[in-house]
Amino acid sequence: MNYEKIVTLYDTADHAEDARRNLEAAGFEPSEISLINNQTLLNARDNLRDPGLWHRLFGRDIQQYEAIVYGRTVESGGVVLTVRVPEANVANATRILNTHQAIDLLKRAEQEGLIATASASAPELAAAPPAQAALAVGTVPREEVLGVAEEQINVGKRLVQEGATRIRRFVTETPVEVQVTLHEEHARVLRRAITDPNCVRNLDWTDKTIEIAETAEEPVVTKSVHIAEEVVIQREGIDRVKTVRDMVRHQEVQVERIPGADSAAKK
Repeated sequence: MNYEKIVTLYDTADHAEDARRNLEAAGFEPSEISLINNQTLLNARDNLRDPGLWHRLFGRDIQQYEAIVYGRTVESGGVVLTVRVPEANVANATRILNTHQAIDLLKRAEQEGLIATASASAPELAAAPPAQAALAVGTVPREEVLGVAEEQINVGKRLVQEGATRIRRFVTETPVEVQVTLHEEHARVLRRAITDPNCVRNLDWTDKTIEIAETAEEPVVTKSVHIAEEVVIQREGIDRVKTVRDMVRHQEVQVERIPGADSAAKK
C-alpha cells in the first residue's frame, strides 16, 4: 500500500489542534499525525527559515519561499501539521485540513513579496519557483509493516473432581448360638410298703395336704454394647508433576532479493 504525507501550515495552535481532532474523529490513526511548533524545534530556532531544516523534515521538494513561510509562521506561534495517509484517503484528509484555515503557501509568499521577483529587496528572497498549494503533498516511500508473532504457552491449573470416597455405616445382624445349663426341680412321689407293726400306734386319721413347689430355669437374654473400633476419615493431599505438551506457533521472516529486468540483462 502506498502512503502520502500531507503537510499543512496553520497560523495558530488552536487551528492545528482542531484539525488534528477532526482527523482522528474521521478514523485517521493518531500515531500518524504530528504537530511541529517552535517548542519542538527549539534547537533550530535560529535556522527556522533554512530550507535544509525543512528538507530534512519533509524532503527535497520544499522550495526556499516555502521554508521562509514555514519559518516565519512557526516563529510567530504557528504550527505545522503532518499526517501520513494511504493514497486512497488523501482527498478526504485534505478536505478536513482545509476546513480549519490552512495557510495557502503561495498566497502567503506573494503577500510577503517572497516570489514577486528574483531581485526582491529582502536578502532571503529567491527566484520564483513553480506555484504550489497550501498543502504540500509528497509521496513517501512505500512501506509495508509485517508483524512477526509468536505464541507462548501458558499453563494454568483448575480444580476438577475425579471421584469421591463414600464411607457408610450400617447395621447387620448375625445369628449366634450360646449353650446354657438350666436347672429344674420337680416333685417325685414314691410309694413304700411298711412292715413295722408299731406304725399302727401312731396312725393319723386326719386329712392332710402337702404341696411341693416345682421350679425350672429358663434363659433370659440381655445385650450389652461396647465400641469395637474407630474409623478415622482424613483428607490427604499429594503433589505430582505432570508434563504438558503442546505446539506453539511463531512467524519468521525470509528476505529474498529479486533482481530487476535491467540487472538480469546486464548479466
